[in-house]
Amino acid sequence: MKTDLTYQLNFNQILQIVKQLPADKKIKLSKELEKEAINSKLVRLLNSFKTKELTDEMITQECEKVREKLYKNSDGK
Repeated sequence: MKTDLTYQLNFNQILQIVKQLPADKKIKLSKELEKEAINSKLVRLLNSFKTKELTDEMITQECEKVREKLYKNSDGK
């Protein structure tokens, strides 16, 4: 029979466990925590740009305008 065990650890307990890890495991843990923080920030950033007022067609039209303007300002007049 399988039993699901749940453990509640506070920050200091986790810190004490981490301090017992070998250096290579601490580095691996550090990289994982960094990825988690970056992912969290990226999700917040992407959510801040979400809008229902902007369509793919509007974005495409604006890109074409900019490309045309850049082309006219280059040697390809």
